[in-house]
Amino acid sequence: MKHAISWFEIGTENLDRATTFYEAIFQAKFFPMDLPNIKMRMFPVDDMQNVGGALVYSDGFHKPSATDGPLIYLNANPDVQQVLDRVEAAGGSILVPKTQISEQYGYMAVIIDSEGNRIALHSNPI
Repeated sequence: MKHAISWFEIGTENLDRATTFYEAIFQAKFFPMDLPNIKMRMFPVDDMQNVGGALVYSDGFHKPSATDGPLIYLNANPDVQQVLDRVEAAGGSILVPKTQISEQYGYMAVIIDSEGNRIALHSNPI
């Protein structure tokens, strides 16, 4: 198995607000993919072989949560602090500031996004 995760979805109550938040903190453009029963904004990836994911609005099927469900770590390279510095201005909050995991595994942080989701960030050792 190359990756433990092949796809992830982050639930939203307001897809436009969530898209604005994530585009602001990652300084990247998200791409729409809407199906009949679900609206998605895709995280940009360099190669379709990489792990991908999307912000999702599904009229109640996905439920944002700051406490329940799995904790997803998003790539915040080259430095998690650069992403954290944009979180509050974009409408989120910081639960766990930049914290060293170890010299080998780098750094992590945890935020609450604009929708109330608990999301972790990771960057490699500097």
